[in-house]
Amino acid sequence: MVMEAESNTGTLDLFSHLRDACADEWRAYTDHAFVRGLADGTLPEACFRHYLGQDYLFLIHFARAYALAAYKADNLSDIRQAAAGLSAIIDVEMALHVEFCAGWGLDEDEMAALPEAEETMAYTRYVLEKGVQGDLLDLHVALAPCVLGYAEIGRALAECPTAHVEANPYTPWIDMYASDEYQAVAAGEQATMNRLMAERGGPGRLPSLTETFRQATRLEAAFWEMAMHAVDIS
Repeated sequence: MVMEAESNTGTLDLFSHLRDACADEWRAYTDHAFVRGLADGTLPEACFRHYLGQDYLFLIHFARAYALAAYKADNLSDIRQAAAGLSAIIDVEMALHVEFCAGWGLDEDEMAALPEAEETMAYTRYVLEKGVQGDLLDLHVALAPCVLGYAEIGRALAECPTAHVEANPYTPWIDMYASDEYQAVAAGEQATMNRLMAERGGPGRLPSLTETFRQATRLEAAFWEMAMHAVDIS
């Protein structure tokens, strides 16, 4: 259930507030042609392969962001949380991603040697910049469109009848982000954002956080758009 945004930050669901404040950008991201192509299986395979390769590079910087979160933390609990996130990416998620990509004919050395697309650089460096420039809350807000957006997209696509037909090659990707495991990760991130907002925020921070979320969401949509204009790397 989406909670109403309130001036008392202790009861504010920050993600819901940010998503509603950036409704146009959020729709352009979560209802992008790339996403619709995943739902009905019409996305060209070259586009998906290009996305997978760039997503490998993105995950490396995503791990750096969690390392930065540990540095930005000022208590042991937040350091442990950041360390757990970093370990999950480098020890679990990267292995799963490499295994998944192998099914599409992409090996890790090949992906590691890819040049970063401009959109990949823009998005990952923006997230890191917001983390360096701001505090732990700024960093989590910059990451939210990725972590929470994929959960929302996964849930929505899993409800599409075409998502689970035998001919749809993207069903495993959809199932991955619709899974209980990933949904739990997203719920934990949403709770962390609310806690950080209560501890570090206040109504005066909302305009800045909204702009960070808005720009990160735009960069997510640009990441999809990059893949739509891909050249197959096979």
